[in-house]
Amino acid sequence: MKQTAVEWLEKELESYGDPQFCEIKWKQLDLLMRQAKEMEKQQIIDADVNGSFRTAEALDRKISSFGVKELAQQYYEETFNKG
Repeated sequence: MKQTAVEWLEKELESYGDPQFCEIKWKQLDLLMRQAKEMEKQQIIDADVNGSFRTAEALDRKISSFGVKELAQQYYEETFNKG
């Protein structure tokens, strides 16, 4: 089973040691958060692509896999990349 971005980030942070005594520099934490966000973005796009292939609408329009990926990217940008 695949790991979610949050699960990945949790394991990465746990690798720094005991939370009570853990010292992590902001630069490293920022890098980990950026990686997790990119993973989450890809997971959302992949889920939308996979879901689109199962819908009657996608089949009726006969969207190519490239077209579905573009639509999934557009969905992510419109839904989550505001600001």
